[in-house]
Amino acid sequence: MNKVLTLLFVLFLIGCKQEEKEVEFFKKYDETTELKSQQEHQNPRMKFKLLQSKFLDMNEVFKPFQKELSTFTEEEYSKLKPLIIEQSIPSIQYSIRSGKLSYEKLSLFYLYRIRKFESDSTKYLNAIISLNPEVLKNARIKDSIAKTNNIDNASVFGMPILLKDNINTTGMNTTAGAEVLANNNPEDAFIVSKLKENGALILGKVNLSEWAYYFCSGCPLGYSAVGGQTLNPYGRKVFETGGSSSGSGVATAANYAIATIGTETAGSITSPSSQNSVVGLKPTIGLLSRDGIVPISSTLDTPGPMTKNVMDNYILLKALLGKDSNDNKSFALEDDQQLFKTSDLKDKNIGVLTSLLNDSIYKSTIEKIRNAGANIVEISPEQTSLQGFLTLLNIDMKHDLPSYLKGKNMPVSSVQNVIEYNLKDSIMRAPYGQQLFEGIVNDTTTIAQLEVVKQNLKNEGLTYFKDFDEKKLDAILSINNYHAAYSAVAEYPNLTVPMGYKDSGEPISLTFIGKPKTEFTLLELGLAFEKLTQVRKLPKDYE
Repeated sequence: MNKVLTLLFVLFLIGCKQEEKEVEFFKKYDETTELKSQQEHQNPRMKFKLLQSKFLDMNEVFKPFQKELSTFTEEEYSKLKPLIIEQSIPSIQYSIRSGKLSYEKLSLFYLYRIRKFESDSTKYLNAIISLNPEVLKNARIKDSIAKTNNIDNASVFGMPILLKDNINTTGMNTTAGAEVLANNNPEDAFIVSKLKENGALILGKVNLSEWAYYFCSGCPLGYSAVGGQTLNPYGRKVFETGGSSSGSGVATAANYAIATIGTETAGSITSPSSQNSVVGLKPTIGLLSRDGIVPISSTLDTPGPMTKNVMDNYILLKALLGKDSNDNKSFALEDDQQLFKTSDLKDKNIGVLTSLLNDSIYKSTIEKIRNAGANIVEISPEQTSLQGFLTLLNIDMKHDLPSYLKGKNMPVSSVQNVIEYNLKDSIMRAPYGQQLFEGIVNDTTTIAQLEVVKQNLKNEGLTYFKDFDEKKLDAILSINNYHAAYSAVAEYPNLTVPMGYKDSGEPISLTFIGKPKTEFTLLELGLAFEKLTQVRKLPKDYE
């Protein structure tokens, strides 16, 4: 009898070990050969020192979903793909309302898809830093509510959203990609509260360029100590991801969620949106609250929606709106309910930058817009140096970061503290150095001097865009984030929309620059352009 019991116990242990082995989807591998070949890349920023995170264990990240994912099959995944991949929010809401889908199945689909690609050593993108352990529970609650309530098709209700990991989220750490903030667990940022109020599901947090790419100099876009090196799905280790909202752009492009939220100081939404062929809106500073977001600059920072199409961008933007008393730049902007009902390019006055007409894709795109009835006005703004731009970022961050860290019981309370902390293990914490942080500490500009710098920069930005008023323009068209710094200091919104692909396959986007508080006009123009061109396509290996 004892022998039988012993045998059963051994079999039980073997079964447990097999079960344990089965859930180990994520395995570290030797990346030496990959990194060696990467040193031959022509772009210095693509000469990676590492790819995989030294801190994350994605098996632990996925542990809360082990039971549900164990019964979600590849067959079910394939069956749901046509209902979800590249579909808009209204389309997915319709599928749920018609009973073909549920909010729980939608969330499970994304979790399965993320695990499917991120656990593949030939396809992982390092887009994810963490997942919300409560997302499936919350999705089931949404399904229950939907049974007795009519859910608007143009609503974020039940839609899984990924957040850049510099946006505070209750129950999840907010790291800004920095190991020193690995245990930072604050209350929801204002915009996260707005998302939840409107019924959105927080699926998780995405990777970013560490400290929103104001940390190391000349280092790879999309790298953080916590998340590792984010990769572009249109060309893994070939094309840059853009930054600093790298994970937001990559996750949106790869259909890891309905949409994502990024943040921008100067180009950090428009750059990764452009590089990953998605729609990104950098709004007028203050339209969306910055409260509860790890800062660079209280003067220039803003969050913004990143989506696969313009309509979803509009829907997500509406869910984020709200005046916040904790943000001194916050303002309310009423939605024009007539938006999109007559979206058209006809008779719109569109400024075209003559300096960009040597780009063949831009030039042919302008012709399409002209043929659609727009009035094309060629402009040649005078280039200026934007002297003092780095000073503005330095001094703002020197004061804004301590303000964010205050009362959070972190091992650091200033930029200087972060530098010192990283020096204790620089290979793990700062393999590319921390030159920009050192520049912040060494910058002795006073607050009074900073105010002069700010005003001069704003004047330069407004001067650069003077054609808006002089030629009565509805928008000025740029490429990617080429004019992000001018837009930043002038506090002008930008909307970037996929424009095409270079011969190499690298995405390129058209960026609509507008005057302050013209987001809805830009979205209307963007929708008309999107309908005219319809160029976005899924990354080849992520279909």
